Amino acid sequence: MKLTEKIAYMKGLLDGMQLDSATNEGKAILQMAEVMEEMGVYIDDLQNQVDELTELCDLLDEDLSTIASDIYDDNDDDDDDDDEHHPLSGHFPIGSVLMSDDDDDDDDEYVEQYSVQCPICGKTFSIDEYKLEEGSMTCPFCGEPLEFDYNAIEQESESEDESDMEKQDDPD
Repeated sequence: MKLTEKIAYMKGLLDGMQLDSATNEGKAILQMAEVMEEMGVYIDDLQNQVDELTELCDLLDEDLSTIASDIYDDNDDDDDDDDEHHPLSGHFPIGSVLMSDDDDDDDDEYVEQYSVQCPICGKTFSIDEYKLEEGSMTCPFCGEPLEFDYNAIEQESESEDESDMEKQDDPD
């Protein structure tokens, strides 16, 4: 039984009791019944709104999932250069590895530097591998958010290293 049905049943019981609205108790009980009836209608209206909003959120979630899968789809061909530089491709193109500018011999740890070209403004800047591992940053020139797929970059770098080694081993 819904709340509005329970309130209507209670109101019917009170009407059947023939409460005297002239007494203080009768006035209070009848007033409480009216307030409860208004609250039931209000709650029923709120529940309808929540149901509509839940349905709308589900539709928006489905649409957003579709858009996200279109934008961030990892199954696209990596050979398509137009998608690689598209601002909404989901993966920021990483350029060639640059030599570190740090000439400090005390530091045994080499930090790889990457040359990056922003797909939005087209300007090139350098970042280190730690910033790249974070996965995202804002372009220092245009301020647009940029995302990186470090795992894909690492795999691409490893495959390039292997092909370079094969070329060195090949006596041709």
